[in-house]
Amino acid sequence: MTRISDRFRGFLPVVIDVETGGFNSSTDAILEIAACIICMDDFGRLKIADTIAAEIVPFKGSRIEPSSLEFTGIDLDDPQRQPISEKEALRKIFLPVRQELRATDCQRAILVGHNPSFDLSFLNAAIKRVDYKRNPMHPFSSFDTATLGGLAFGQTVLARAVQAAGIDWDESAAHSAEYDTVKTAELFCTIVNRWKILTGL
Repeated sequence: MTRISDRFRGFLPVVIDVETGGFNSSTDAILEIAACIICMDDFGRLKIADTIAAEIVPFKGSRIEPSSLEFTGIDLDDPQRQPISEKEALRKIFLPVRQELRATDCQRAILVGHNPSFDLSFLNAAIKRVDYKRNPMHPFSSFDTATLGGLAFGQTVLARAVQAAGIDWDESAAHSAEYDTVKTAELFCTIVNRWKILTGL
């Protein structure tokens, strides 16, 4: 039986998306973060094991561009918004990731994202900012579903790649961290599972 630790050379795929106040990871706030932990069934197929999401209190002195709020649709004054600190959000995501690492004999988690350099830069900035210890994520390696979507379906935009893969897409729900993370995870699992059918790997 194939194990997920064998499939990705000891790496555990964790899909992560952040919604932010801009494009500069050192100055701009993280407003939302979500993660999907990926697991493997008895037939070697990937699926989502768990989804964790958090709304985040902008760190002190951070910048938030109005255009970013307009793009994401995030209302910082929404009474239903329940933000927590960056450190609490990282702990909320990383604790189950570390548990899954132990359960699967994986050595490190690897970020899966759509153009993941953006998400990884913000994640690493937050880790450094709050001095978070025992980070389970690889600090610079990642899997890119924009590249994989281009290879598998000829589509690099997330919405188009998801739809080309036969996965439902709700444009009105897009640009929330949790929704985009789940759809990116579904896309990643679909591509890897189809590759397994084609190649047996």
